[in-house]
Amino acid sequence: MTSILAFAFVLGALILVHELGHFMVAKLFGVRVLTFSFGFGPRLIGRRWGETEYILSLLPLGGYVRMLGEEPTEEVAKEEERWSFALRPLRQRAAIVAAGPLSNLLFASLLFAFVFWLGVPKLLPVIGEVMEDFPAAQAGLKPGDRVLEIEGRQVRYWETLLEVIPRCQGRELHLLIERGGRRFELKIRPKAVKRKNIFGEEVEVYQIGVVPSGQVGIERHRPLEAFLKGLRQTYWVSKLVVLSVVKIIRGVISARTIGGPIMIAQMAGQEAEKGLLRLLFFTALLSVNLGLLNLFPIPILDGGHLLLMGLEGVLRRPLDTRKLEVVQKVGLIIIVSLMVLAFYNDITRIWRPK
Repeated sequence: MTSILAFAFVLGALILVHELGHFMVAKLFGVRVLTFSFGFGPRLIGRRWGETEYILSLLPLGGYVRMLGEEPTEEVAKEEERWSFALRPLRQRAAIVAAGPLSNLLFASLLFAFVFWLGVPKLLPVIGEVMEDFPAAQAGLKPGDRVLEIEGRQVRYWETLLEVIPRCQGRELHLLIERGGRRFELKIRPKAVKRKNIFGEEVEVYQIGVVPSGQVGIERHRPLEAFLKGLRQTYWVSKLVVLSVVKIIRGVISARTIGGPIMIAQMAGQEAEKGLLRLLFFTALLSVNLGLLNLFPIPILDGGHLLLMGLEGVLRRPLDTRKLEVVQKVGLIIIVSLMVLAFYNDITRIWRPK
């Protein structure tokens, strides 16, 4: 039940934000919105307010905003042309299309900022275990030691060590240590070891051989600082998403890692059980994914529409309607294929022998 409720919350929020982006910018430019749908497929319930019909559809795996004159073959009455999407200037049409994925990225930044403002649990720089045959043991570090500084930089949380040590390229590091109320300095030269990164690739990293104690502190940020940190987090996650897609295309990462609704539901439930902050953080991560993937230049996605609009701008004339229909069908085939792959991966994860 937790997974279902968390899945409904996460997916509902992301779809609503995405479609509201399209809706609000369309309204801003005076384009008539005929339908605002939450979900795809057969209509379950609906109600009309003003010129727009708001409906709930059977398949809650997306949504859409249908505008007057949006379809290439749609005929628009002469008296309604001023409200038509197709007759808007190219820059306005591009802004309406881009508003959906950009809303997801902005939403992610705000969620990250909210989490950073409330406070994020972080590991304190207290040594829990010192590994044998590593530089830390040879230098005399012991469990319970607290790292106060590294290379003159104050260490408030464990993440600072994870930033500095791997980048040292094997040069000697100067640490300020606190042990039993006494402070002293240590010199440690990290050694290179082979480890797998988050993509499963074997890389060389520098380590000193220590494990955190597990003690945590809460890091909070002021509103403006939290917002800027939220933007930086969105940028960092965006880079990671793009890099992951590139590595899947190159075959570095298996296509089996692609997940669908079942995996999202499972992960949402797991994060919800760990607390509201974890669920909000997970929602922000998915919002970045949704925003970026929608910007990919695949026909039928927002990115595909933007690509075609860019081509229209270069040619300085509307594109051929029949060719657009063919391109849209190709895009639909690609998206359906990816959805089938995602569902297949989800099902095989469930039934795969442990």
